[in-house]
Amino acid sequence: MKRTIIASVLMLMSVFAFGQKADTRLFEMRIYYPEAGKMADMQSRFRNHTLKLFEKHGMTNIGYFVPQRKPDSVLIYILAFKDRAQRDSSWKAFGADLNWKSVQSESEKNGKLIKKIDQYFLTTTDFSPNDLNKGSGVFELRTYKASPYNLGLLMARFRNHTVKIFEKHGMKNHIYWNQVGKDDMLIYLLSHANKEAAKVSFDAFRLDPDWLSAREASEKLAKGSITTSVVSEFLIPTDFSPWK
Repeated sequence: MKRTIIASVLMLMSVFAFGQKADTRLFEMRIYYPEAGKMADMQSRFRNHTLKLFEKHGMTNIGYFVPQRKPDSVLIYILAFKDRAQRDSSWKAFGADLNWKSVQSESEKNGKLIKKIDQYFLTTTDFSPNDLNKGSGVFELRTYKASPYNLGLLMARFRNHTVKIFEKHGMKNHIYWNQVGKDDMLIYLLSHANKEAAKVSFDAFRLDPDWLSAREASEKLAKGSITTSVVSEFLIPTDFSPWK
């Protein structure tokens, strides 16, 4: 309880220190796993039809990406909506669209294209730069799971220290999210000149005295690590992605 109160106070103390333009939209991140050998067909359907139909039904296409290490494995894309009601209405209209039904039927004459879909609903943090402009080379999607009751401390550390130290070491901050319905997730996108530059930047970041001091202070409050896992995935935008 004490740690929760401390984390809440830290968040309130620092929320006014950021003059970021708020982005109150609901974001939906979807991960499509193609059937074997169907990635090209799936991307072709998005490129030639799906994006336009999404826009027709009020969905905002943000970005479409594939993993740099294994580009044929999944398609990751991000949409934005005014709110959950608009999201549900848009998807319902899309699913009922006769043009979509025709495209889907034609594209799946030789079998379904998608094996599995994961989806995540996201809202931006108060310290998110909300910079959806061009990346500097390669994007990095990072997913942090906070240790129990410590999301507030993790958010405060990013808000007050980490974001600025990233910039100091040449990393471009784009957007930071929390996952709707989860009290332990922080997800964000950086960009780097390339994967090698990312390594150089993170090596310097991890030795930075300001970072070491911030980490020590936050872990002292938490009496241990404030994260249980950190997952990094380097992404490259597809040729049809609005965000490149």
